[in-house]
Amino acid sequence: MTDRSSPRCTAFWPAIWRVAFGMTLAAHLSLSAHADEPIKIGFSTSLTGTLASSGKANLLAQQIWQEKINAEGGLLGRPVQLDYYDDQSKADPVPGIYAKLIDVDKVHLLMGAATNLIVAAMPEIMQRQKLVMVLVALGSNDEFKYPRYFQTAAWGPDAKGVMGRAFFEVAKTITPRPKTVAIVGADAEFSNNVMTGARAIAKQEGFNIVYDHTYPPSTTDYSPIVRAIQATNPDLVFVASYPLDSVGIVRAATELNLKTQLFGGGMVGLQYATFLQQLAEKLDHVVNYHLYVPSPTMSFPGIEDFLKIYQARAPQQGTDPLGFYQPPFAYAAMQILEQAVKATGTLDDGKLADYIHKNEFDTIVGKIRFDARGEWATPRLLMIQYQNIQGNNLDQYRTSGKAVILYPPEYKDGELQHPFFQ
Repeated sequence: MTDRSSPRCTAFWPAIWRVAFGMTLAAHLSLSAHADEPIKIGFSTSLTGTLASSGKANLLAQQIWQEKINAEGGLLGRPVQLDYYDDQSKADPVPGIYAKLIDVDKVHLLMGAATNLIVAAMPEIMQRQKLVMVLVALGSNDEFKYPRYFQTAAWGPDAKGVMGRAFFEVAKTITPRPKTVAIVGADAEFSNNVMTGARAIAKQEGFNIVYDHTYPPSTTDYSPIVRAIQATNPDLVFVASYPLDSVGIVRAATELNLKTQLFGGGMVGLQYATFLQQLAEKLDHVVNYHLYVPSPTMSFPGIEDFLKIYQARAPQQGTDPLGFYQPPFAYAAMQILEQAVKATGTLDDGKLADYIHKNEFDTIVGKIRFDARGEWATPRLLMIQYQNIQGNNLDQYRTSGKAVILYPPEYKDGELQHPFFQ
């Protein structure tokens, strides 16, 4: 034990104080030097091309968060700046965009979006050991297993199988239990991942796959595909598709009176207002995945306030007027970064990644905790059914009853209506 009253000790402590004061002063000067410099959050986003409906909606959500946080004084006493480039919904320019963001723009934090786009960026991100917070990418880290990757959609640990699992859980509630399934989808990254998962779940649950084919992403006529499916007389039809083909397949299925108990599952696009308006009553009885719909079972703190701000601004920015699908999760991604930076007091990628892995976050889409691969530790994908749709008026979707939650059980707010076409 040291006697702090001894001459030796009294000579020692002033030296410690001088060092500590010097370190504190240096830290203060360093913080002061950066006080006016913005914290840059960089990402590629799809402002044009086939994914523009997602990109524009997500960007508005991110901007709403940015304005809020800057009005409150920023992060670490510094304003937040969003640096982004249009990737045109194509993977080719994405590696160059992220190289520029990191090496030229010197952004502090990275975000990303869309399965095929973030996959193209991962080598650049991993090489530079940057943390990346990703919006609605499916199974993109399954191969990389990069510890600084985090993804904010509610897929859960089995991202590839989550849509198939939810779809077949709904199918199992039908009496008598269905036996056969047709699986179809676009020959592209996202849909191939979804179809891989659906095949595995179907086999696990004892469903006989009677049709299993992909179609080129350039397909425009889906009538031959639907006729080929109908020829196998399946009890269930599971579809994994991108927005434009989702619309085409639904149109073909309704125009050809496709006879099946359940139709849908993994169709991107049917969550967006523009496609809800285009399809109108053709959506009746379509069963499909979703991330959020208005329901008393999904009344998370802050979600309604966010949607009011978003929906008020969406028409002027030419983006999805409802904003139920991805925007709340884009905002939640910003909340996670905000909470991690405030808790750690740093922008260090490694320290932030460690903190995010170890902690739970309160967001407008509920509590989020991540697993080792950066996915939600507990999945919360919704399987909904469009019911009793009346025309293309969007107001009918602003309250519960039109997009009825069938799965998971703790969020269920209605009953399945089947068959698909009566």
